[in-house]
Amino acid sequence: MMVFSNATVVDGSASSPFKADVVIEGTRIVSILPPQSSDDGASIDCTNLVLCPGFVDIHGHSDLEVLRNPSMRKKIGQGITTEVAGNCGIGVFPAEIGDSLLAELTSDVLGRYPRVGWPSFSSYLTKLKEKGSGTNTAFLQAHSTLRSHAMEGKANRTATEEEIRRMCLYLQQSLEEGCIGLSSGLYYAPCIFADHKELLALLSVVASFDRLFSVHMRCEGSDILDSIQEVLDLARLSGVKLQISHLKVIGKKNQRLVPSMLALIEQARVEGVDVQFDQYPYEYGSTSLFSLLPPPYLKLGRSELKSALGSESERRIIKAMMEEGKGWDSIASLCGWDDIKVLVLHSNPQYEGLSMNEVAQLRNQDPYEAFFDVLVQEEGSALMTDVTQSQDSIKRILSHPLMCFGTDALYAGQKAHPRSYQAALHLLERYWKQEPVLSLEQLIAKMTSCGAKRLGLADRGLVSKGYKADLVLFDPVELADRSDDGHPDAPFNGLRLVMVNGTVAFQNGRYTDSTSGSILLG
Repeated sequence: MMVFSNATVVDGSASSPFKADVVIEGTRIVSILPPQSSDDGASIDCTNLVLCPGFVDIHGHSDLEVLRNPSMRKKIGQGITTEVAGNCGIGVFPAEIGDSLLAELTSDVLGRYPRVGWPSFSSYLTKLKEKGSGTNTAFLQAHSTLRSHAMEGKANRTATEEEIRRMCLYLQQSLEEGCIGLSSGLYYAPCIFADHKELLALLSVVASFDRLFSVHMRCEGSDILDSIQEVLDLARLSGVKLQISHLKVIGKKNQRLVPSMLALIEQARVEGVDVQFDQYPYEYGSTSLFSLLPPPYLKLGRSELKSALGSESERRIIKAMMEEGKGWDSIASLCGWDDIKVLVLHSNPQYEGLSMNEVAQLRNQDPYEAFFDVLVQEEGSALMTDVTQSQDSIKRILSHPLMCFGTDALYAGQKAHPRSYQAALHLLERYWKQEPVLSLEQLIAKMTSCGAKRLGLADRGLVSKGYKADLVLFDPVELADRSDDGHPDAPFNGLRLVMVNGTVAFQNGRYTDSTSGSILLG
């Protein structure tokens, strides 16, 4: 038995904080008593400390990270005790074991792993159970692997009716085995080639299981309203529960679209569409540097793509398409080369931390030419960060009642966006302490019970009797983000303890490397 004595409890419900002793036995909270009234078991003095539920990351990408580093320090170190993996249509099943094409498609987001690919969700779970996990983890079935598997590796095109039928069968199997829903990345190949017929067929399967559809929309820039309408219409027709991933509007000129975007979602709710969205608390994002290229080039294999990028005539065509950005999000055009920064570039590490404009200046080149050249030279992972939105937009989306917390954390190499290490505690420090947008109890509710309810987790997300003991203890005065561009993984000040299913995973600066997390099945 363990007692959190005299804690200031922020219970995850958005109710006012209260003082209490919280008693843990086994994996659960067994009682909540008046402060300093329990003397049973080991006691932790929580005077002047906040005790809240473990944070729920509804948008993660730890499919391979949890196998490489089962204790999940990068999530535990920011108080995250539950994650949903398999987002943005990027996953590792169903696939052939050791699928080289899958490894190529996933490495920039999920990172590397020996012989990546599992023939089914259940076979992936067998490997995960061998390793264990420091966090509770649920999984979405990724759309990209459904397409590749059903279309025999030739997925960068429209699917036939027979291929759609096979996708639906694979999806049904994954849902039966416990996937909590389907994810798609309609911005990325091969999901970008999915048509209305295919999407509606897949979503009808998801709806029949009453599961979730999480989607990275086709466009998050100038065409965002059309993209939102597309996924809302699909949800309306199929009856699926819709989760819009990392909601934002890309480009300075497009920030004016945020009110219209939210109004579309609100109207759909009024009409009965079960839609919510998640958000990470940074004005800049992170993804593959290759994803800056136009859609017709994203469908090419890496060697074929490099051949195209080596042609002067092809470069002129690509540059024109990127400058125009018609019908797709051209980040280079929307954000500009000054706001696109190299995060990871395995073949040219000397450019890491520099904007693409700075890279071009060092190489005495035009930014487009420098961009094309570094992609041609790249033999490993290439990641970037890009300033996509304004702080005013973040605050408006954050304060909306339909927002849930997510990190969109990537673990593809030694370096990563700070959201991969800091997002949860950064959200509290920035938008409660520094620039208050919501109260502490309101923010914590968005980070805990909101995600738990969305996932149908009846015994997580609250500090309440009978609930699982997923808990975070922190000092609200000392809470401070010490990360910077060079050290995105710097430990966060003020975090005192993280508990997963009644087992301490982190305490006073030390990890226990426990693997007490559960696999959460649909």
